[in-house]
Amino acid sequence: MRVVAKFGGTSLGSGDRIDRAADSVANAVEAGHEIAVVASAMGSTTDDLLDDITFETDDADRAEIVSMGERTSVRMLKAALSVRGIEAVFLEPGHPDWPVITNELGEVDVEETRRRAEALAARLDGVVPIITGFLAEDHDGNVTTLGRGGSDTTAVMLGNYMDADEVVIVTDVEGVMTGDPRVVEGARNVGRITVDELRNLSFRGAEVVAPSALSYKSEKLAVRVVHYQHGDLLRGGTRIEGQFENLIDMRETPLACLTVAGRAIRNRPGILSNLSDGLQREEINIDAVASGMDSVTFYVDVDVAERAEAVLHETVVEDETLSSVTVDDPIAVIRVTGGELPNQSGVIQDIIGPLAEEGINIIDLITSATSVAVFVDWDDREAALEIVQSCFD
Repeated sequence: MRVVAKFGGTSLGSGDRIDRAADSVANAVEAGHEIAVVASAMGSTTDDLLDDITFETDDADRAEIVSMGERTSVRMLKAALSVRGIEAVFLEPGHPDWPVITNELGEVDVEETRRRAEALAARLDGVVPIITGFLAEDHDGNVTTLGRGGSDTTAVMLGNYMDADEVVIVTDVEGVMTGDPRVVEGARNVGRITVDELRNLSFRGAEVVAPSALSYKSEKLAVRVVHYQHGDLLRGGTRIEGQFENLIDMRETPLACLTVAGRAIRNRPGILSNLSDGLQREEINIDAVASGMDSVTFYVDVDVAERAEAVLHETVVEDETLSSVTVDDPIAVIRVTGGELPNQSGVIQDIIGPLAEEGINIIDLITSATSVAVFVDWDDREAALEIVQSCFD
């Protein structure tokens, strides 16, 4: 099996942890597996270096300075593997076999990086390359960086281009947890999670795998997150499944828009639960929810709109802070989903601008980390779909 193992800063944060990392790599190699390693800077070295740059400097010098953390890590890992009888070589920008190349815009040169990664993969037999994460090199030989979380990006990207069977992210968490164990009791490991689920969590504060890395995950490439204390690259942790699908989809059947208005709804704990519980009891599925300062809007199938209105009206009557419920239908929804959406500056404007130019009124716009849902009048659905599709052609 061919594995790209990425060791995060905490998993290399001391000599003992480097020993543990080297043991896990050596054990995998001795078991007959091909291993490539991506190493982050030890501990908080990169942040410390950045904090120490209190003087004026240009981007090139800054990149060279912060690269020292990763450059140190690969040397220490190489030394630890050598004494275990494992043939290893460290790769950093400037090395003839360095794989990660960026273009004049600072973006990954996919074609050249893939070519170099494939060449590196062809030489894995018996040799462990230890690659500096986070760093890249432009076509002129200057050091560049891949941004925050760049070591994760390096690992998954190289795993993809080197045709690896699996990428293992070794870090200081037990994979993906049901909640933050520092905050909630009984948090447990999640054995499997999809890239879409994890990307949403990552953009909302979960520090497991950098969102930029997940863009490089293919369907056949397995990605797993394990704790450095396990000492086993091949088992445990959380398996990340699937790949991002870029999709523009229009719901085939119309929706009804039910809006409940009330004074200071945003300051009423439990109000959303009170409103949705009644719909649940009537087995009315909620397609989407939007909230404002003094209103909550539910989107449900148009066929159940009257029942939904009656249920919500009961809650309005019982709660003196709620004023009324109104219904508008039929409504169409067009959803744009894709792992690259968060990286596309101005993507919302790219969608709503052309709709406005054609005089199509947007009833609602609901966004998440990886999707945009546009609600329009049912009669405008075909024209709106065509415009949205043209935005991404």
